[in-house]
Amino acid sequence: MHAAESQMRRDLADCYRLFDWMGWTELIFNHITLRLPDAPGRKTGYLINPFGLHYAEVTPENLVAIDLDGALLEGSSGAVNRAGFVIHSAIHAARPDAHCIMHVHTTAGCAVASKEEGLRHDNFYSAMLYGDVAYHDYEGVTTHVNEQPRLVASLGQAKHLVLRNHGLLAVGPDIPTTFNRLWVMQRACEIQLASDAGHGPNRMIPASILEKVPATRVAGTSDTHRLIFEAMLRRAGLR
Repeated sequence: MHAAESQMRRDLADCYRLFDWMGWTELIFNHITLRLPDAPGRKTGYLINPFGLHYAEVTPENLVAIDLDGALLEGSSGAVNRAGFVIHSAIHAARPDAHCIMHVHTTAGCAVASKEEGLRHDNFYSAMLYGDVAYHDYEGVTTHVNEQPRLVASLGQAKHLVLRNHGLLAVGPDIPTTFNRLWVMQRACEIQLASDAGHGPNRMIPASILEKVPATRVAGTSDTHRLIFEAMLRRAGLR
């Protein structure tokens, strides 16, 4: 195995275990995928968790490599959840920048996804996502490939997607960046729910301010994303 792929497998397996530590798991469901580097004679593909294992059981060795059609790549084995293939393969194929895709069914994310207004840009974290949150209408459990074009169209060029009545999804060029994007999105949802539970109306942020916020994010560089990711891995006892 190429050294680069070995490191990718290690980072991805650690990310699955970090999600478990953070409580972002859903039995044996949901997925974090990472596009594999190009290799001579190998179709474009990505790594995904084997179906049937909890996130805490994912290791670099048992990650499954599949192509964009869901077929196992040479040297790989294991079953893959069809819902994970339908969502992730569509985005990996359509977005060259989406090397990593993370999808969760957190309580806060599902709750906000089930509200008509979706995610409001009225708190510190949701303001960071202003102009970069897309929405995809619920069509049932995502197991039909005919939904893929609509899913891709809904995402467009956004890096954050609210799957209505379903959950949250983030894309990025690598694991640390995508993790940070999803964390901000999840935090924004948590604060929105807490705010809605409090007394009195919500204070809105003027559009003139919101338009400036995304560019001022301290965690906007890849180096900072890596520092955040490594710190969280250490906190979870994974490094």
